[in-house]
Amino acid sequence: MELQDARVLVTGGAGLVGSELARQLAPDNDVVVADDLSNGLRETVPEGVEFRQADLLDPADVAEVITEDLDVVFHLAAANKYVNAEDTRGQFEANGELTLNVLERMEEVGVDRIAFTSSSTVYGEAPRPTPEDYAPLEPISVYGAAKLSEEALLSVYAHSHGFRVWNFRFANVVGPRFGAGVVPDFVEKLDDDPETLTILGNGRQEKSYMHVEDCAAAMRHVVEHAEDAMNTYNLGSRTTTSVTRIADIVADEMGLDPDYEYTGGDRGWTGDVPKMRLSVEKLAALGFEPPGSSDEAVRRAARELVARVDRRDDLHPDRV
Repeated sequence: MELQDARVLVTGGAGLVGSELARQLAPDNDVVVADDLSNGLRETVPEGVEFRQADLLDPADVAEVITEDLDVVFHLAAANKYVNAEDTRGQFEANGELTLNVLERMEEVGVDRIAFTSSSTVYGEAPRPTPEDYAPLEPISVYGAAKLSEEALLSVYAHSHGFRVWNFRFANVVGPRFGAGVVPDFVEKLDDDPETLTILGNGRQEKSYMHVEDCAAAMRHVVEHAEDAMNTYNLGSRTTTSVTRIADIVADEMGLDPDYEYTGGDRGWTGDVPKMRLSVEKLAALGFEPPGSSDEAVRRAARELVARVDRRDDLHPDRV
């Protein structure tokens, strides 16, 4: 579809990817962001974009934000987005319910185009690089299982309800946002203690990283060019980087030389996939070449995050 003069809803639009996607869509479209702000930040919603605080587990809120005048929904919201969540049953049930709420309401009002952010975790510990048609899909976390079940729901609506679906399996997306993720975690840890950095696992975990600006641009490209009922695309880079290498990059950007302390083991937490690299050949064949390497994406995000820390410290010089 053409993303020009469209009315677009971005759920989870106050998050890292959602706010960047809204920023890129806003100049040429009428964009609405819906977010409950449990993870997102209101101030990151671009100026001029309509914002509605909404809990998509609440049918009344869903009915308010999904209206018949929408042309497409970019569905990035999740009730619980953490791979190592403690309440795994609650995570599985809430994430699936939220997505089903969105799909049922879309059908009710006649909106039939949806882009969904899935995850590389649906593949589990698959051979690398992993293509979109790899099978069997055997996730090793409840988060990955929930994403796979949501993909199944989307497939039903694509093939049995006349929807067009764009389904994105993300690598690790990085950018200028503190919160979950290894890059902001390392920046904050080293800001608190410049001498020592604790690293989960053995530091040899190795994954693909993509900068959030490139991720949002890739999503837009696929939506504008892929025309099947169910369009599944990996989003990532052609390279990987290790956790220890990320620590080196962050330390370098901060001008530090800390000692590393490892917690041990080949993964950072239960359900962590130690090594992941997605095939991006299908994305490239559609005309979008993933720019840069994982190292470059990590360094760019680290530089952005360090600049934010420096600005904060300049504003609050007495911060302990």
